[in-house]
Amino acid sequence: MSKPLDRLGLLETFVRIAERGTISGAARDLGMSQGSASRQLKELEDRLGIQLIRRTTHSLALTEAGLDVLSDARSLISRWDTMEERHAGDADILKGPLRVVAPVALGQLHLADIAIAFQVSHPNVVLNWRLEDEVIRFAEVGCDCWIKVGPVPDESLIVRRLGHVERLIVGTPSIADRLEASTPEAASRLPFVTLTPFEGAKIGLTYSEGERFELSVTSSLATNNIMSLKRAVQSGVGAAVLPLWFIAEELENGALVDLLPHWRAATLDVNLAYLPARRQPHRLAAFIEALETGFRRIPGMTA
Repeated sequence: MSKPLDRLGLLETFVRIAERGTISGAARDLGMSQGSASRQLKELEDRLGIQLIRRTTHSLALTEAGLDVLSDARSLISRWDTMEERHAGDADILKGPLRVVAPVALGQLHLADIAIAFQVSHPNVVLNWRLEDEVIRFAEVGCDCWIKVGPVPDESLIVRRLGHVERLIVGTPSIADRLEASTPEAASRLPFVTLTPFEGAKIGLTYSEGERFELSVTSSLATNNIMSLKRAVQSGVGAAVLPLWFIAEELENGALVDLLPHWRAATLDVNLAYLPARRQPHRLAAFIEALETGFRRIPGMTA
């Protein structure tokens, strides 16, 4: 094997070890023995003259130098993949790994449908679909793109807005029966279930004609998980702000009711983030196009 390819192999082994958190797991993924993976890691550390991974009895942790090398290694591997894709004889066929991080609920439902359809259309793409609501460190996770509800707190990334999420205050018919009038003042007397970090004791509302109102609520239950929020609302615990895409079916069949039909909570942006590059891999560019097309078909999403 030539030296450049040998070096690239060392980087690929290191990246896989960093992603899996264990040498044995990385070795299984790469189809090599644990001893071979360990030797490749040591050889890379020897060549660079730095310690990349701090080993303890039960775990591995990247050193500060290791974090820097991990970012560079992923960049070099991505550039190699892009060059290989560009010059391969079957360049029109999309292939290779595609690592995507998406929000949990949206990523389980509508976005998952888009991703699965894309992979079925391009069977040589190996899709890694990771669901995460919390803020990630892009360089550490090693994804190709990150779909996030709300702002992306990383100025090193290119951010494209996919659209807005329409959100409304809903409850079960039994909660609706307790509402004296379809006004924010009346809604403030209902029990609420809130989703952190988006809502707390104050919920900003906008009337269909532009009037604004700050709704003060008493939270009976607070959660950072939208699936738990929806279940609590369906159980009659209280009213809540929920995105239209998530409850369109329940509104249609009457399981949930739009409590303030002329008022809406603030919309949330859904953003797509990825690393800047002179040339994107074809598979990533094609996935972004499929994502933007499919996103427009999701109910309750606006451009």
